Amino acid sequence: MKEKIKSLVLALLVVCSLVQSFLLIYQLPGSNPVVKTENDYIRTENMGASLEAETLLFPAQIVVHMGEGRHTLFYPDSTFYNLIYSRLKGRQFDGFQRYAVDNVNWTEIRSQHIGVELEFGGGVPIGLLQRVMQIAPDSLFDAESINRLLIYNTGTEDQVRVFFFSSRGDVVYEATKADLTMQDVQQQVDFGKDWVPYTLEDGVYLPEQSIDMVQAGLGIGLYSTEQMQRSLFFDPSITRYIREKDGSEIYTDGKRSLQVRQDRNWINYTDPAAPSAGENSSSKNVLSAVDFVNQYGGWNGKYRLEQMNDGAGGNQQRVLFQQYYGTGPSGLFPILDLVSFHYGVISLEVRQGTVIGYERSLIYDADEGWDKQVVALPGGEALREQLAELKDEARIARLYPAYVPSLTDQGLLLKPMWVVELSNGATRVLQQSSVEP
Repeated sequence: MKEKIKSLVLALLVVCSLVQSFLLIYQLPGSNPVVKTENDYIRTENMGASLEAETLLFPAQIVVHMGEGRHTLFYPDSTFYNLIYSRLKGRQFDGFQRYAVDNVNWTEIRSQHIGVELEFGGGVPIGLLQRVMQIAPDSLFDAESINRLLIYNTGTEDQVRVFFFSSRGDVVYEATKADLTMQDVQQQVDFGKDWVPYTLEDGVYLPEQSIDMVQAGLGIGLYSTEQMQRSLFFDPSITRYIREKDGSEIYTDGKRSLQVRQDRNWINYTDPAAPSAGENSSSKNVLSAVDFVNQYGGWNGKYRLEQMNDGAGGNQQRVLFQQYYGTGPSGLFPILDLVSFHYGVISLEVRQGTVIGYERSLIYDADEGWDKQVVALPGGEALREQLAELKDEARIARLYPAYVPSLTDQGLLLKPMWVVELSNGATRVLQQSSVEP
């Protein structure tokens, strides 16, 4: 009897030992195993939010053409912007035909006809635009990227014409089947009648009155180097640390590298050996970039897909997301990324659906802030006088209101300014603005 009890106890001890070994190797049920594959990353906790790609696809501005050379602009998240965009997202666009963009005087159409124009900055791939608008599949331009959508009434015919402009700048596509009536367009144009009037001069929209924005001081937090290192490396324990002469810090595991500029709170992550996932599709590259940010750092605010640039012989693309901020009826405005202070953008290098480069700020908004006041950006002749000082340098390609960021003892200060983009690629900030009493 005693021998049977001893055998039973021994067997029980062996079973307990096996169970304990299993738990030590694989942790507790429901958690990840200790043994990971080489390409696994560790999810960083308590960082930014995850976003769906659709929330990052919206026009940089909506221009309303009211005929007789009259125009106005609506900026993201303002009341009339939201009304126009939400209505157009429910309309059907089909029956596409392609034309050379130079065959039509578009400036004359914008000045003489009533309509609306959605401007998408550097462009959005058709495959992604179809996620937010009812655009019928068409092999004619499925591989295109669109930077503008112009809808207008012809005036002489009971007809609405709809044009999608290629971001390449050489062709335009007309949707000959669109469920829009002249009355639909007229209602959208009527939203702009009592708004700030703009004049189209040399391809640039100038407001004839001042533009109100809210200057804001925001409390901030800072993602730590350790957080980013744990997130981006398979095994942080085997990473090597290198300190450069310029003060930047580099962490590497032999394949990946993470450069941290502590003086600028900026990181540059590269993984050049990452295996490619397949075809080089612009839509796929953007979706991969969104997924990567969702997993490694998240989004610390409102962002918009700003541009995609081809690189490395066309095998990879640079995908740039622009951060926006704003309160009040005027809407949201971009935060300018400065050479002296990198902030307001998240940039990724994507090769055939695989992220091989990642840049972003370590700073994030922590609370509502410590300062808010209305600032009036000048319009009319006061603005023209400032722009005239730049005309000798290069042609003015674009003018837009934006926030210029700076760090203070209290946090992040976002100051409204007019920003000018010149044809030679340079960006200039107009310094004059006034705070309303």
